[in-house]
Amino acid sequence: MIYESVDGVIYSREIGSSPESRKEVGWAYDPRTSDGRPLTDHLKDDQLWGEIRRAAATNESLKIQLERCKILYLLSKEYEDRHGRKT
Repeated sequence: MIYESVDGVIYSREIGSSPESRKEVGWAYDPRTSDGRPLTDHLKDDQLWGEIRRAAATNESLKIQLERCKILYLLSKEYEDRHGRKT
């Protein structure tokens, strides 16, 4: 299936079919997340972190820094869990 967005309306159609055969399946919207940012910003961040993790497989400096980031995150989370506050 191919999904297309035209003027805020989402359509689907089979691969190879003409645009005239498409069917309306939904509407485009800009959902906000709990921190007020658009969902698309979170998706872009997730994509970037995925690229960073994949690059770390062949980049030793990046791998070391990611490990340090993980340690800092886990220590911060443990502190928050014990003391009930954010760092």
